[in-house]
Amino acid sequence: MARIALVTSRPGADVVADPDLPVLLEALRAAGAEAQGVAWDDPDVDWGGFDLAVIRSTWDYSWRAAEFLDWAERCGRATRLANPAHIVRWNVDKRYLGDLAAARIPTVPTRYLAPGEPADLPDGHEYVVKPTSGAGARLAARYTPDQHATAVRQLERMHADGFTAMVQPYVDAIDTTGERALVLYGGTLRHAIRKGPVLARGTAYDERKVPHPGVEPWTPTGPERTLAERALAAVPGASGLLYARVDLVDGADGEPCVMELELVEPHLFLDLHPGSVEPIAAAMLAAAR
Repeated sequence: MARIALVTSRPGADVVADPDLPVLLEALRAAGAEAQGVAWDDPDVDWGGFDLAVIRSTWDYSWRAAEFLDWAERCGRATRLANPAHIVRWNVDKRYLGDLAAARIPTVPTRYLAPGEPADLPDGHEYVVKPTSGAGARLAARYTPDQHATAVRQLERMHADGFTAMVQPYVDAIDTTGERALVLYGGTLRHAIRKGPVLARGTAYDERKVPHPGVEPWTPTGPERTLAERALAAVPGASGLLYARVDLVDGADGEPCVMELELVEPHLFLDLHPGSVEPIAAAMLAAAR
């Protein structure tokens, strides 16, 4: 009997419940596995007692990134971790977008401002400021050029907390064609969704956002599928991937480009795609064996 841990986070005021977790646990148990949800920071867990630990919903990691990365290394030494620790380390810092751009993968143009660097913000177009380590649009905001002073205050707050900021032009197409997320598991595209804009004008950077507004099923286009495959092929150590979510938007040229790669703890939207539950459970079982 395969022993599988679906790794999650402890409940808390800033941590939403994982709707995918119970259905995956049920599917794994129905398939004959011994499966349980386990908090990544539970000191009493013996990770070596599992055949596979799948990072499922560690949605508090971004505020404790160093601690989380240390855990991933330890867990990866004790059992098989999916995705592997080296991929986790690469993906938790969104400076990986620079690696993708260097590999000629179309991405949203991004600049980085580390603590101590001046507030070099755009002038003449809308832009987004957010931390390189973040989830659920935490500490992210959308600005017009006349909001420079407010954006500077956000940078100062982030830098004081030790965060490096990323600055991107606001992609206008998000307001019309939305953001698409392609979910792959076991090397196969399982399903996709489309959602509306997360960042509304005037929403404060420290205000809680709805990370997945207006979600609906989506059938990916040929160019979207091709770009997702190219982006994942550019990931260092990509052969170790069990799962991935590729988030795409339409760039200024109307072609898809990568907004983010979610290789650590992606929301899978299984409520919209219940037919993916059993294949995903089967992929986990195959990885555990």
